[in-house]
Amino acid sequence: MHHILQTGRFLLRSTDQTTWHKSCSSFAKMMRAVCVDVPGGPENLLLRTVPRPQPKDGEVLIKVHATALNRADLLQRRGLYPAPPGESDIIGLEVAGTVDTLGAEVKRGWKPDDRVMALLCGGGYAEYVAVPEELLMPVPSNLTLCQAAAIPEAWLTAFQLLVLIAQVKEGEVVLAHAGASGVGTAAVQLVRLFGAVPVVTAGSPEKLRMAKELGAAAGFDYKTESFAQGVHDFTGGKGADVILDCIGGKNWEQNVSCLATDGRWVLYGTMGGRTIEGDLLGKLLSKRGHLLASLLRSRSLQYKAELVEAFSRRVLPHFSDAAASLRPVIDSTFSLVDIAEAHRHMEANKNMGKIIINVIPQNQDTQ
Repeated sequence: MHHILQTGRFLLRSTDQTTWHKSCSSFAKMMRAVCVDVPGGPENLLLRTVPRPQPKDGEVLIKVHATALNRADLLQRRGLYPAPPGESDIIGLEVAGTVDTLGAEVKRGWKPDDRVMALLCGGGYAEYVAVPEELLMPVPSNLTLCQAAAIPEAWLTAFQLLVLIAQVKEGEVVLAHAGASGVGTAAVQLVRLFGAVPVVTAGSPEKLRMAKELGAAAGFDYKTESFAQGVHDFTGGKGADVILDCIGGKNWEQNVSCLATDGRWVLYGTMGGRTIEGDLLGKLLSKRGHLLASLLRSRSLQYKAELVEAFSRRVLPHFSDAAASLRPVIDSTFSLVDIAEAHRHMEANKNMGKIIINVIPQNQDTQ
């Protein structure tokens, strides 16, 4: 009925798909999910049949139609970013799908078959996931579920960094590193929405061009030029009021150099290293700069619930208003059985925007 590849994935041949789905229909409490037995490379991602989660009090069971990749997924696969205690060990920080089952004491009016998207602590690479109802958001009517899967983690991260951490103000210049990433493409659009001015770094002319199409006022190729000099030139020497930094170590001197006096440098990743050498503190002190660090996954449920509520109120309507001023940017789409290839695509830093994983085959997803 199925064949196991050397990578540990199930190969669902077209001639076997009907048999597969019919045979699995009898396992009402089971589901397919991506598991990692041994930390390592993409080849260690295994597609298995595992018990379906049951919603606890205040939780909603979502039938997952699509999920999306995040850099944290790659770290978790390698054993470097484990799930918080008590959370699912299955990778995946965001999903879009439909409401399947309501747990006891659900109070927010969700109904079966409602189209929803959700922020997760884990569990997204699966056919079902149980989520506290506070972390659900309705999918805008003009978006598909694949598009919606690109929103929760990236857009809530960008919103949190800009609004709650940096407290960005109208007219300020915001430098966003990795401007063509999921968070970067969200940040560019949100900075514009809040009346500030986005500028970005990226590693290719194509990525910079896309960021500018989304609203970036300027872009700098970090591989071929000094982004610090670019920011100084763009701002007339004043510097960036806010820096959103997922790179860390190797960029610290340029970051401090192009930070405005009293500016806020927000660190939310260390893709460029965790260690530094040099006079960081002295140079930051001379700018009266604020170095702020933030993660989202380890935050409390209350914090995330308040974040989701604020985002739903201030931002979500702009995905579906008449102007449709915001849009999730999708780089590519993979099926669940090709999850290893999706990870390789992200590790090669090829993506511009989000990488989507179809959990339900497209010919079955009519939502």
